[in-house]
Amino acid sequence: MLAKRFRVGAGTMVAVGAVVLAASVFGVSGWRAEANLSETASPPMPVSAYRVAYEDAALIEERFPGVVAAARQSALGFQQGGRIEEILVDVGDQVLAGQPLARLDTRTLEAQIAAADAQTREAAAQTALARDTQGRQQILLERGHISQQRYDEIVTSTDAARARQNAAAASADAMRVQLDLAVIEAPYAGVITARSSDEGAIAAPGTPVLELVETSAREVRIGLPAAVIGTLENGQIYRFEGESGEFSAVFRSNTGLMDRQTRTVSAVFDIAPDQPVIIGEIARLVVETPVGTDGFWVPTDALAESRRGLWSVFILQPEADEYRLEARIVETVRVEAERVFVRGAVDDGEYILAAGLQRVTAGQLVALQTGAEAE
Repeated sequence: MLAKRFRVGAGTMVAVGAVVLAASVFGVSGWRAEANLSETASPPMPVSAYRVAYEDAALIEERFPGVVAAARQSALGFQQGGRIEEILVDVGDQVLAGQPLARLDTRTLEAQIAAADAQTREAAAQTALARDTQGRQQILLERGHISQQRYDEIVTSTDAARARQNAAAASADAMRVQLDLAVIEAPYAGVITARSSDEGAIAAPGTPVLELVETSAREVRIGLPAAVIGTLENGQIYRFEGESGEFSAVFRSNTGLMDRQTRTVSAVFDIAPDQPVIIGEIARLVVETPVGTDGFWVPTDALAESRRGLWSVFILQPEADEYRLEARIVETVRVEAERVFVRGAVDDGEYILAAGLQRVTAGQLVALQTGAEAE
């Protein structure tokens, strides 16, 4: 009987020991699982944010291209044709106003001038003779020896002789003008930019021989929208971006006419001589224009493409000591190289995710980096 009790008690003790061991094992396993879970749970991702600041009178920089040109540029040629005797300048030469640039062979013209002078002298002699004859005939008329008709004919002959003399003198003067025009003179100071003929060539009337560009006076002509033209003031200095660097120019005037194709009005700006600008380079007028609506600027990297061609930003909603990302749809008003002016359901002062949108999703917990706020 005692042996039986001992066997029953021993079995019970074994069962209880197994239960205790199992409980211990499960307890240790649960503690290890909880410890592993706490070790594998990653902290919220640190992010940089941008604080929203609404603007009701935001200005944007707009750029309008034009070309730097000389105020005066002339293709120079001879008024009458002839053989070119001498070209006194070459491409790149700086010339002064009134400086001779090229000459024609004028030997034929000089001979014609000599003949015209001779005809003028002959006509002058005939005029003198006719005048003396008229004086003598007037005495005879007073004494009644000739008729009034005869005297009137003599007066007419004197007038005709005087007219022939004037015509001969005018012809000689015209040839002298042609002699002067046989020399090309610089109408203003500048630089020779082209030479299309050489000595010995036959120049046709009006055919360009040289090209002169004025370097002391430069300007920029730019086609501008009517709204921008209305903001410009005569005599004011405006900023330009050129290929050789930034420079300034003074607004002179506009044509007041809108081009039918470009729908722009041509504006002219004068460039001061000390500005480092090269004729022919592209220049862009920089003007600030109002956006025309309330909104705020965000970095380009803060925009995420949403559905149906819309854009969204991630708002950092406070949650305890962390933030939860929430997507908000915004409308882009103005896009620049590194920033975008937007408007939408975002409150002034809220934080939006500034960058790294490809690493996060809506609803994710994040932490604001210390010193990572972009103002």
